[in-house]
Amino acid sequence: MAAAHDVEIEEDASLNMDRELKDELEEEKRMREDRAGKEPFKHNKVHRIVSKWMLPEPVRGTYLERANCLPPPVFIISISLAELAVFIYYAVWKPQKQWITLDTGILESPFIYTPEKREEAWRFISYMLVHAGVQHILGNLVMQLVLGIPLEMVHKGLRVGLVYLAGVIAGSLASSIFDPLKSLVGASGGVYALMGGYFMNVLVNFREMIPAFGIVRLLIIILIIALDMGFALYRRFFVPANGSPVSFAAHIAGGFAGMSIGYTVFSCFDKALLKDPRFWVAIAAYLACVLFAVFFNIFLSPAN
Repeated sequence: MAAAHDVEIEEDASLNMDRELKDELEEEKRMREDRAGKEPFKHNKVHRIVSKWMLPEPVRGTYLERANCLPPPVFIISISLAELAVFIYYAVWKPQKQWITLDTGILESPFIYTPEKREEAWRFISYMLVHAGVQHILGNLVMQLVLGIPLEMVHKGLRVGLVYLAGVIAGSLASSIFDPLKSLVGASGGVYALMGGYFMNVLVNFREMIPAFGIVRLLIIILIIALDMGFALYRRFFVPANGSPVSFAAHIAGGFAGMSIGYTVFSCFDKALLKDPRFWVAIAAYLACVLFAVFFNIFLSPAN
């Protein structure tokens, strides 16, 4: 009996120790979770706001589960800083006579797209770094930062960069076809690609992206496009006598690139992009347009 009693006491002590150890482990786990919850609280709030503005409701949970700022929105910030640096260079080291439309200093830039120098292929992309004045660069920077940073937080830099550069290239090629004798500056092709992709997502997922806010978003996008297109038309048709008209075809082509490639990319948040047949259809159509534009520039362009 005594031996049995001793065994029972030892078992009780062992159970108590196991229970205490388990309690300590659970308490330590709760403390770690509390610390982790307090530290990223602000980040979680930001991610929730971003998810409501950028994603339809069915995929918001997936985004919030894996949301982080790693990597940060490097692409949009880097491209914006590059555009700002080029603008400051021409404004300070090569001062302009005025700040509203183009001046000869910018027209001589090795970055600008000009029909006479189409053989310098980098100009079909580098034109995005040069802007026609304060209003031009401020408009583009504000739009691409306000829209591009949340998009890059959700879709990451590779996808956002793909859409942005698709709009830039589409813009210069379209300008070389539809306005072949005019120069081209500004990042509007890339900005309009982001807006086009976002616009189509809001339109297609209207009921799932909060209808009231959906209407506001559509109205804001339409207002921004109207204002920017108005300024682009001014630069094209109402420049001073000593200025040079600049094509606005890049705005329209960038928007269409965004509404096709951009919409496909941004609607594949929780899917493998390369496995989506819509992506390959959009890419095939885009490449067909690019090949036609290259053929046109080589053989049919009036600039020849």
